[in-house]
Amino acid sequence: MQSQTDTSSDTPSLTRRRCFMSMAALPLVACATSPSPPDDGARPAHGLLPGHRRIGNGPEAVLVMHEWLGDHANWEPVWPYLDTARFSYVFMDLRGYGWSKAMTGAYSVDEAVADGLRLMDHHGLARFHIVGHSMSGMIAQKFPLTAPSRVRSVVAICPVPASGFKADEKTMAALRAVIEDDAAAKKAILARGGTRYGDNWVNFKLALARRASSRAAMYGYLKMFTGTDFAAQARANRTPILALIGKHDIPFYREESVRKNFAPLYPNFSLAVCEEAGHYPMLEAPVFVAGTMEKFIATVSA
Repeated sequence: MQSQTDTSSDTPSLTRRRCFMSMAALPLVACATSPSPPDDGARPAHGLLPGHRRIGNGPEAVLVMHEWLGDHANWEPVWPYLDTARFSYVFMDLRGYGWSKAMTGAYSVDEAVADGLRLMDHHGLARFHIVGHSMSGMIAQKFPLTAPSRVRSVVAICPVPASGFKADEKTMAALRAVIEDDAAAKKAILARGGTRYGDNWVNFKLALARRASSRAAMYGYLKMFTGTDFAAQARANRTPILALIGKHDIPFYREESVRKNFAPLYPNFSLAVCEEAGHYPMLEAPVFVAGTMEKFIATVSA
């Protein structure tokens, strides 16, 4: 039987998503033998503390971030499969996204790292693993450079490399169009593996994206991941790093490109490919994502 969760701090949208996820999980719940993950509820941003949710009370702490076209809600399908006895997960919304939508700022890599460190301090988690997706996969790589004694490993999912997403003016125009135009956003989702599914998937992912963020934040982080390059600083960093990628993503995020951008920098680099995903493995293959990242983290922690 599932344990009850205090929903007093839930927003209406969170309540709707909780209901949706609960209905989607009914067949699994019927044969489950363990309770729901320990969950301290939604925490909206307060002052300089980002909005977030902590799930689990295990000894291995993990900070998890999201991508450009989504907030923490991208991760909800993964939550039922997390080992909450072994891990303590903190799912953080970046400034301008989700529960941090009211937070403004420079939308820079260094600012996001500072926010994440402050959040882990708040929870008393001195050492931790860091998980980032796409643009926050880039941010994740900066953590061990900023706080090397605190970061135990990095899981970078379909990540932007430390050298950034280099874009010419035509590509930049297409990316800016994604922010303002639904047709352009759908085109981007389709290109990143969405053609394998139907219109319902594309509309679902677009709705997640449009609810997730402010336009100011999207423009700010677009500048971040296309205009930031700390590859020279990252070179020879020995923090264990796993890149988890989707087979059906665009070429920039596929194996050949990721190996080219990551292997020369990180002596302890490894790579895993999800055969059944594009750019959004946590939505497309949540069991694979939960199991792969926990296995990697457990190996590092052994």
